[in-house]
Amino acid sequence: MTHDRMAVLGAMVTQGVVPVFYHPDTEVCLKVIQACADGGAKCVEFTNRGDFASQTFLEVSRHFAAADKSVILGVGSIIDAPTAGLYIAYGAKFVVGPGFNVDVAKICNRRKISYHPGCGSATEISYAEEWGCEIVKVFPGGSVGGPDFVKNVLGPMPWSKIMPTGGVDTSEESLKKWFGAGIVACGIGSNLITKELLAAKDYAGIEKKVRETVALIARLRGA
Repeated sequence: MTHDRMAVLGAMVTQGVVPVFYHPDTEVCLKVIQACADGGAKCVEFTNRGDFASQTFLEVSRHFAAADKSVILGVGSIIDAPTAGLYIAYGAKFVVGPGFNVDVAKICNRRKISYHPGCGSATEISYAEEWGCEIVKVFPGGSVGGPDFVKNVLGPMPWSKIMPTGGVDTSEESLKKWFGAGIVACGIGSNLITKELLAAKDYAGIEKKVRETVALIARLRGA
């Protein structure tokens, strides 16, 4: 299954939540990502945060290329073009960063890979869009103004597609505020794949929580 940029963007919007996850153990990564996919969130962000993270990503990417081609694996915490290029070569289908970097935008555009940089102002969002970023990450979502920030940006810039990470949790109260403000998707890490579920190796529990979150977002959109 080929996941081009349009397919990736569509998957992000459809599922509404992008699980954000990293673990140094490849087997844990495989089980968590499969649980997310089985729960309805096939588009998953693997964060580049640990020693030899890229090697873990390569192993995970190779596995899903053979075992479950429906999984859309992207990489997060990318701040420079060489690292983006490495992960793209290893199979990343989208790139996420805490901030915007022109060189990362160039390499992603050249390869038709979607780029989701972290932005904290209307100016940054507009600049990222100028460089072809279709869905812009707002980061850290809770610190830059939360749902009110999104609503205020979309007033003069209704074409913007915003995906906050940080400050979003899986509760109905939180998701209702964010999606009510106009976001198209959100990134959720430890509030979705919790330390308790990981410690217990409760992959069925992770799948259940992801499924419930995807269903809740669908219901809130329908309302």
